Amino acid sequence: MSSETREWRRFDRRRRLGRSLGWLVALVVFVGSWQFLDMRLVAAETVPREVNDLLSRMYPPDVAYAGEVVAPLIETLHIAALGTAGALVLAVPVALLAAENTTPNRATYWLGKVIVTVSRSVNTIVWALIFVVVFGAGPLAGAVAIAFRSVGFLGKLLGEEIEEIDFGQVEAVEAAGASPVQTLLYGILPQVKPALVGLSVYRWDINVRDSTILGFVGAGGIGVQLFRAVNAFAWGSVATILLVILGVVIASEVISACARGLVR
Repeated sequence: MSSETREWRRFDRRRRLGRSLGWLVALVVFVGSWQFLDMRLVAAETVPREVNDLLSRMYPPDVAYAGEVVAPLIETLHIAALGTAGALVLAVPVALLAAENTTPNRATYWLGKVIVTVSRSVNTIVWALIFVVVFGAGPLAGAVAIAFRSVGFLGKLLGEEIEEIDFGQVEAVEAAGASPVQTLLYGILPQVKPALVGLSVYRWDINVRDSTILGFVGAGGIGVQLFRAVNAFAWGSVATILLVILGVVIASEVISACARGLVR
């Protein structure tokens, strides 16, 4: 009676071959991209010296400059808050269009998908450049840019949540004679409310970070001060601004985590 040794493997031969081929393709793409861009580490031995020189210029931070950062910092937080609120108002109808179980027809479904795709495919800084031209330099352009960039994020994820709801509750509300608005308020939104709140807080957290650099294109906020300090080679002021931004980002992370914990 012959004994046969069996070896357990997580994947069969076909999947192992596919995974190996995938890694090979990724490696080829990486090497090809590196060569195409002609990326070279010129004088790599000077990098530590240059980094040390920059850090020595930034230390110690210009503490006296912190008083001038307060007003732009508050403006930055307002830009993030207004942009997130505007995105939330726009994202709900977009999500209803982009969800297969609530969109009226295929044309509106693809309209919702196009809005989501266009919003997500353009970076916040590019939206800011566009709206600075439209509205002029200032926080309005920054808030609108934040809103337009966030609509795609919220619309996509909220639309996916709507597609997972129990549609029996929606049909029950409609059978009771509810109007389309009442159906939305009492049949759909209660089922996606936790996700809506969680996504909104998470997006606000992202927008706080995004809004700190919008000043580089004239869209208001603390980025204006950072841009001026860098251009003036005031590295002590740059260090102060970066520390303030770091503190705001950490605070937003804590608030976001606490808010999401309350929603769960």
